[in-house]
Amino acid sequence: MPKIFEHRLIEEFKERDAFSRDELYDFYRYFEPNLKEGTLGWRIYDLKKKNIIKSVKRGWYAISYKPNYKPQISTELLKLSRATKEYFNDIKYCLWETSWLNEFLQHQSSKEIIIIEIEKGFEQDLYYRLKDKFKYELYLNPYEKEIDLYITESTKPVVIKKLITRSPLTKQTIKKHKIATPQLEKILVDLFSDEKLFYFYQGSEMTHLFENAIKQYTINYTRLFSYAKRRDRESELKSFLNNNLNHLIKDMIE
Repeated sequence: MPKIFEHRLIEEFKERDAFSRDELYDFYRYFEPNLKEGTLGWRIYDLKKKNIIKSVKRGWYAISYKPNYKPQISTELLKLSRATKEYFNDIKYCLWETSWLNEFLQHQSSKEIIIIEIEKGFEQDLYYRLKDKFKYELYLNPYEKEIDLYITESTKPVVIKKLITRSPLTKQTIKKHKIATPQLEKILVDLFSDEKLFYFYQGSEMTHLFENAIKQYTINYTRLFSYAKRRDRESELKSFLNNNLNHLIKDMIE
């Protein structure tokens, strides 16, 4: 595909949060009236391969000027990941920490939590393995009462939870170790869903957090709502976004 078309496409859609497949088809047919639908599919594949566009939901795209979400991995997280992998090499798990969220917040939070999620049935075993190895304040699937009594007073608690099946995860390689972390869409849904655990991000701070995340990174809304559905919070999340951030996501919600 000639470079001139790629440059014109970027100029055409760079100010848009998202554009549809039909709009992309109309763009090309302005220059090539006889362009076939099948050829458009190959054009889209080529544009995505060159990282010129990204999918934001089925049939919707955005220009790839926003960076991929790649948070900084701390020494603590790396240490916990290595220990988890040592005992559970073939089991799915992921780790992240709430300090990652500071870039999205209006008011910086001094409260930090490390979250470790592992496949159902392995939470307790992991808890005791890490308890024997480290001196962290560990909490296993904490209930509301535990959160109120202990986690709120803890300096930097480590919470071990069940990993929901088909959670959107990714991997980074740090010092030759592959560490599994949640994708941004999963973090956002978890923050929205676990109101008690993430009590310090509720209210207006949640709106600021979502708004800044959407503005700074490309969000895959198919992935976002699919995971929210698995958490039985899809309709609530869509309502929240419609009521608070409709100007940013109005074409993304069906």
